[in-house]
Amino acid sequence: MIRENDGMDEDVAIRLRQVITKLARQLNVSSTGEGLTPSQASVLGLVVGRGPLSISELTDLEGLNPTMTSRVLGVLDTMGLIERTPDPSDLRSASITATQEGRRRDERIKARRAAVVSAAMDRLPAAQQKAITAALPALEALRNELARAVDTPPAGAARR
Repeated sequence: MIRENDGMDEDVAIRLRQVITKLARQLNVSSTGEGLTPSQASVLGLVVGRGPLSISELTDLEGLNPTMTSRVLGVLDTMGLIERTPDPSDLRSASITATQEGRRRDERIKARRAAVVSAAMDRLPAAQQKAITAALPALEALRNELARAVDTPPAGAARR
C-alpha cells in the first residue's frame, strides 16, 4: 500500500525488491546458452550497446570491482568477443569495443531473453499483461531513482 507523505509500505517495498531480484536471476539464466556467465553477458551487452568504453566506465556502469571487470574482459577477449585498443596518451587505459562475433552473440542473448519474456507474458491473462505493460514507465522511473540514490550518498555519508 502507498501511504501519502510516508512513501511505500515496507512490506510492498520488500515484495517489489524480491520480485525484481527473482526476475533478474531468471532472465540471467538465459545468457548461459551462449557460454557466458550473467556478468560476462551483461558486460558484453554494455560494450555492444554503448561502446567503445573504457575499463573504468565499464566498472562503474556494471557495478563490479576493477579486478572482476578485468577478469570478465579477459574472458571476453579470449573468446574473441571484444577488442582492447590501448589509449596512446595513457598506456594503462584501453578502449573496449565488440567484435562482429561479440555483436552476434549479444544479439542471440537478447533475442533469447526477449523470447523467454514474451512466452511467459503470453501465458498470463490479458489483464495482467496490460498491467505489466502499463507499469513499465513507473518501473523505468524507479530504476532511474535507484541509480540516483546510489550515485548520491545521504548527507554526511562517505562516498564509496
